[in-house]
Formats: sequence, structure tokens, C-alpha cells
Amino acid sequence: MDKVIGSAAEAVADLPDGASLAVGGFGLSGVPEVLIRALHARGTGGLRVVSNNCGVDGRGLGVLLAAGRIARVTGSYVGENKEFARQYLSGELEVELVPQGTLAERLRAGGAGIPAFYTPAGVGTQVAQGGLPWRYAPDGSVAVASPPKETRDFAGRPHVLEHGITTDFALVRAWRGDRHGNLVFRRAAANFNPLAAMAGRVTLAEVEELVEPGGLSPDKIHLPGVFVQRIVRLTAEEATDKQIEKRTVRA
Repeated sequence: MDKVIGSAAEAVADLPDGASLAVGGFGLSGVPEVLIRALHARGTGGLRVVSNNCGVDGRGLGVLLAAGRIARVTGSYVGENKEFARQYLSGELEVELVPQGTLAERLRAGGAGIPAFYTPAGVGTQVAQGGLPWRYAPDGSVAVASPPKETRDFAGRPHVLEHGITTDFALVRAWRGDRHGNLVFRRAAANFNPLAAMAGRVTLAEVEELVEPGGLSPDKIHLPGVFVQRIVRLTAEEATDKQIEKRTVRA
């Protein structure tokens, strides 16, 4: 039951080339930076990533992206990253854009064993009709486009069929965790981290504070340890290494 691993490098040691990854975080909040850097150091490539966004230049998943380690991204927001735009438009990167709420539910559904569900989000758009550019050719033409999706009416309202997402691995960051893998997330970090953790067949969690079993109130646990296989305890320096994506101050 003790799921603590000695280092981030050891935790990612068996992640192979071409693996699919669900990665937590919202903007730069709750991003598993230490696990991402360990994966970068290992040299793993051809990754198929599912994440709300793909980091920014030089931080988060942007580190793997800049090194050419990511082959495909399923996400809902692609701003703030010039290298992401360059790779996508040049045909180096395949991108599946998904409405943000739909992406969250696809991850949750996959983790809960639900193969598919219907949602009104995307009806009447290319999300449902198909034709969204997933990959461009070097000449700027569309090499791979999204397929049309099944639609069905419920109570007189059209809905589109979306499939649950499961991945080979998941990388998440938690505020607190215990040796059994129970996790607590803080503020904005609670957005996609629990869902990504559920979707991974093997979930790796870096925690800012590690406590002994019983140290977390059952009422405060956001994700039970059944979804987590490996825990990495961060150093004080790693736990406080956080950046703000957009800093706004008064004039």
C-alpha cells in the first residue's frame, strides 16, 4: 500500500515512446512540472498527450513540445504557446480541439468506465459535423480532418456522441497526499488533475506535502488512492517553484 517512489526519474522510468498521457493542470496551475522534466530528461518521445492546454514556452508541457517529444495533443486551449502554433500549422503536430467541458467529461467518463455519452456541446459546428483540421500538410492543406460524429435527439434537443478517454499513464500534481495515494488538490489545481488521474491506467502524482495514512480527513480527500499507483514527494524548493501565467497589477 506504500506507493511512494524514491524519485521522479524512477517514477517515469517505464514510460515508453508513443505512450498516451493524461496530464493535469489548468494554465500553469497544478502542472506536474517535476514529472514532466523527468520525462524530458529520460528522452521519451512520440507522446500522445491529453491535457487542457499544452503549457507555455519553456514551462509545463511546453518543455516536451519544444524538444519535439509530443506527436499528438487532445486539448481545449492552445493559446500562450508560439511553438505549439508553429508545429501545428507546419504539420509537425496533430491536434484534436475539444470543448473544455466535454474534455473534462471525457476524462471523467473514461476513468469511471463509461465508454461514451451524449452532450449538446458542439452540435451544429464542425465538432459534430467533422472537418476540423487535426493535422496540416507542409503545403498548408489539411492532411487529417476530424470525422463526423453521431448525433441524436433527447427531449427534442440534438446531442452529439463523445467517447470517454483512457490513457496509458497520467501525470498529476497534488497539494497533499498520503502513502496510500489519496490526494487533495488546492484551488485552481483541482480543475483537471482529478479527472486526468482517473483516466490514466497508471497514475503518477507529485505531491507538495506527504502525510502518513490517516493524516488526511476522509471528508477532504478529492481523489481516492485507488486511482493512484505512484507518489513522488517534492522537495521544498520544487513545491514552491510556481509561476503566474498572466500577472495583472494596478497601474
